[in-house]
Order: sequence, then structure tokens, then C-alpha cells
Amino acid sequence: MKFSRMMKVSTLVGALFLMTASCEDELDTIGEGVVGGEPFTTGKAEYDVFAFNKGIAAVQTNRLPLYQLGTYNDPVYGKRKASIITQVTLPSSEPIFGDFSQTTENNADSDDNDSTIPEEETVKEVYLFIPFQTPPSVSNDSDGDGVANELDDDPFDPTSDSDGDGVTDIDEKNIGSNPLDPDEDGSGEGFVANIFPRTFDLDSIYGDRTQTFDITVSRSTYFLRDLDPNTNFEERQRYFSNQDFSSFVGEELTIPGQKTVTIDNQETLIFAEDDPDTDVDESETVVATRRPPGIRVPLNPDFFQENILDKEGQPELLSQSNFANFFRGIHISAADTDLEQLMFLLDLTEANITITYEYDDYNTEDGEVETAERDYTLNLLAVSNNSFVGNAINIFEEDPLMPDIEGALDNGENASRIYVKGAKTLAEIRLFEETLNGGGAIINQIRENNWIINEANLVFYVDRTALGSVVDEPPRLYLYNAETNAPLYNIATENIINEGPLGLYLNYDGIIEKENERGVKYTIRITEHLNNIIVRDATNASLGLTLTSNIDFATVQEGMDSSGDGIDIPIRASISPLGTILYGSNVDAANEDKKLKLEIYYTEAN
Repeated sequence: MKFSRMMKVSTLVGALFLMTASCEDELDTIGEGVVGGEPFTTGKAEYDVFAFNKGIAAVQTNRLPLYQLGTYNDPVYGKRKASIITQVTLPSSEPIFGDFSQTTENNADSDDNDSTIPEEETVKEVYLFIPFQTPPSVSNDSDGDGVANELDDDPFDPTSDSDGDGVTDIDEKNIGSNPLDPDEDGSGEGFVANIFPRTFDLDSIYGDRTQTFDITVSRSTYFLRDLDPNTNFEERQRYFSNQDFSSFVGEELTIPGQKTVTIDNQETLIFAEDDPDTDVDESETVVATRRPPGIRVPLNPDFFQENILDKEGQPELLSQSNFANFFRGIHISAADTDLEQLMFLLDLTEANITITYEYDDYNTEDGEVETAERDYTLNLLAVSNNSFVGNAINIFEEDPLMPDIEGALDNGENASRIYVKGAKTLAEIRLFEETLNGGGAIINQIRENNWIINEANLVFYVDRTALGSVVDEPPRLYLYNAETNAPLYNIATENIINEGPLGLYLNYDGIIEKENERGVKYTIRITEHLNNIIVRDATNASLGLTLTSNIDFATVQEGMDSSGDGIDIPIRASISPLGTILYGSNVDAANEDKKLKLEIYYTEAN
């Protein structure tokens, strides 16, 4: 059908839709009520879809939005142990410790100024801190009562009472008491508003959160380049998940017996020091800092005394490039306890190493030398002008795949099962395959039928039998144009609610549907993509299928397929340890109802 005729039909259908919608409150069936009577009919058609499993040998793991740390034991895909090598960055070049530069201190005996003295800066303690990922507070609190959805007795009712103390959550938020503490309702003597640690829903930790774990931090001796010499330093250096850096792990910086971390979903309150000029007890009433939940371990003070404070005024701290060449970085790993998996997704741009040091300070009022204390903070990664400052790599040690899964990858066969595993597999989906089902003829037939496509879906059913005891399943699948790497959704026509990543692009969907806390299927709507092919004569491109933790982040990075050739991988698939198994399109008769197929709901002009 010519495009002009299609437009006329579309216009008429639109007019009839408006007339019908005004007198019908509900549409029970797709197409029903959209148009009624002659000369239009509605229907549903199904077509074969072809799926091919592909293996991934490695993914690019530097300059990621999130990094994996720890061990994830997948009953289907095996164990992954993730560690991190990261640079450490100076907050500024040529840092000054204490009040005076090292040059000024060196001249203290000859400058005729009593206030300039050798400050004798000495490291008191050093801590590495990496906060856990927490959802944005706004998107994670549907009813706005100050309690995260996962912790709320009723996440859609602000008058619920989550701690059972007789005061509603919203009232506790308004008076500044803790809505998750039954012993605090704002009525006690000496109550001070908003002086309590907030509780967070930690949504990026996989495994048994009740167990403790050990963190080991060592000096890295590997120099992480920003630019690739093989491209004449014109392109960013790529590092991959399967690279071996074990020979570049140097002296340990963590302290034996002080490496154990306990997961706590409450923040830590750090109170202000008392003001000596007033009677106000600020140590109990003024919160100076709220430290979010995270990994916090002490590091060896002697190392940072020698390599940071004692380098004041020396070339090593003159610039970031000098410092990166000197210090190189650190290696972070979590001990494999051989217990249940415990894996974290961490944002290294929020991580730091804080050096607390003491120094001699001259008091000009009484001429006495006193001991003062300050913090100096080194960052791991930073973001400036939407670009990373510093470099870090995720390293994966992975078990080999089971023989039946390995044999299903890269065999060129239309798959009976689709294997989806972050940074390990990728599936190619073909809608109309000329050599397999005469795809071109099908496209022409749809055009000749004068169909107006109301909705087109791909439904991926979960193979519950094959998944066995898997608990953590990908919350969302991601289908994209494998030839252009562009997502299939259209932001301009999407339904978006303020509920975090799973509140984005609800028309497109792809979100897991569960029964009894287990995944059943994923439905992905590709209506506009199909209309682009049928109506606008767009290329019938192969589609890529993987998983995603945030569908709004559609960027890809390079990976390597099973043959070692380059392949583009969506970044959000590379940072997830999760996996699932789906029914493909070449299933046996017993699973015919779960077969992958293309569903088209249409209106036909007779």
C-alpha cells in the first residue's frame, strides 16, 4: 500500500478512535473500541523469530559507571570473582600539608617570623571508604513519607506506621523523628529533630548481607595509561575483564586483623565538636557529616606517611601525571569465603582515601606551639566536565561455562534456549529472516494487507526448570539495534514515572514479570521499530538481546567475542553479574506455548 493511502487510513482510524474513546470507558482487547464495524477489522498474528547465542570472552572494564567487587556464585553460569585496580588522584597539584609549604618550613629558622615553624606533619590514621549504591531518595519513596519503598509498611500510603509507634510515617517525617525507630516518636524529653541515622535500601548488593567479609587493599605497580600508544595516543586506552594483573600487585596496605567489614544499611552520624565559646553541646545536637553506608577499612599509616606527607614539595606531588607515574594505584579485592555469594556494585567516583594527620601549629595569641589536626583526601576516580579523571579496571576470574551452555554458543543454530549472562553472553534476534522464513515476503504481505500495527511484542518466557535455584534474576532485558547500537524505544512517546530505572520507558517494558517471587516472562514492545520497517521501509536489522540495570544508559563499549574479534557490548550489561535462561524459538512440542515469537495486534482496512 502506498504511503499516501496509509496516511489517509491512519487519519480515519484516528478520528474513529477519538469518537469511540469518548463513549467507552475501558478497552478490554487490543483493537476493540479503537475502530468498530466495517470497513475495519482487528486481529492478532504470530510469526517465527530466530535467536542465536553468542559467547563473550571479555568486556572492556575501564571507565565504567559502576564496578563489581566480590564473589557471585551463579548456580547456572558458575562463579565470578571481581577485583579492582584503580588509580588514586590528587585533589589538587602541589598540596600543602599543615599551614605552610615545605619551602616555607625549610626556611623557618632564617625568615625572622616566629609563626613559621617546622610543622612535623605526622599521619594519625588512614581509611579507604567506598559507599554502597543507594537508590535516589526521591524515586525510591513513592508516597513521600521519608521511608524507602522496600522499608515502608505501605509504600503508597504516607499515613502508614512502619515502626508501629503510633505515629504515622509522614508525621514523623514532619516533626523530624525516626519513622523506623519504635522508641522514637518525637515526644521524648530532650528530643532534637532530625538527629538520627537514616536507613537506606541497598539495592546493589547480591548475596547474604548478614555475613561479614574481608577487604584487602594492596599497592598496584601497573601504570594505567589514559591514551593508547597503538593509536598514536589519539584514542582512549582499553582494558579488558580477562587481563591478568596478578604480577603487579605489590605490598598490602590493609592492616591484618582490621580488614573485616559488616554490611549496615544505616548511615553514620559525625557530630560537630563543642564550641568552647558557648554552652551548647554540639557533640550531641549538631551533625557535621552524614557518612552513607559503605565499605570502610583502615590502611597502613606508615605507608602514607612515607609516600604522601613526606613527599610535600617534591616532584612526585607536582602534578597528577607525576603522581600517577609514582603511586600507580591500588588493588582492591574481597576475600572468597566459599560461603554464599556476596557481590557489590560500587561507584568509584564517590570513593576516597582520607588521611588524618597531626602537625605543630603556632598560636599567635600566646606564642605556644599546639597540636592541630587535619584531613587530606585522595580520590579514586573523579568526574569533570562529564569525563572521568583517573582510570580503573574491573578484573573478572570466572569459572568455565557448563558444557551444554558452551555448546549452545556460536554454533549458528536457531536456539532452543537463550542464554543471558552479564559480560558473558549475547543473543542475536532476527525478526524476518529471508533464508529461514522468507522474511521479505512476510513484510510485503503485511503491507499488502493494509495493516495498521497497534502493538507488536516479543515475549521471552523464563525457563524455570533450567534456572533451578537461581534467586537473583535480571530485573530487565534490553533489546537494541545490533547494527547501529541504538535503543529501540522512542523517548518522545514513552511512558515515564518517577520510580527509578524501572519507572522508565514503560511502553517499551522489558521488565520481569513474576509469580511466587520467581520470574515468568519478559515482554518487550517493538511497535515503533516494526512500523519503521513496514511503513517507513527501514532496514530489517538484527537485534541484540542482553540485560540492563538502567535502560536509560544505552552506551556501548568494546568487548571480544569467543574468537577474539571485537564486538560492541552495552555497558549496563557489562556491570551486572546476573543471568537467566529464556525459551528460544526452536523449542520442543511440550514447550510450544513458551516459544519465542513475534506477536502483532493490527487493524486491517478491508
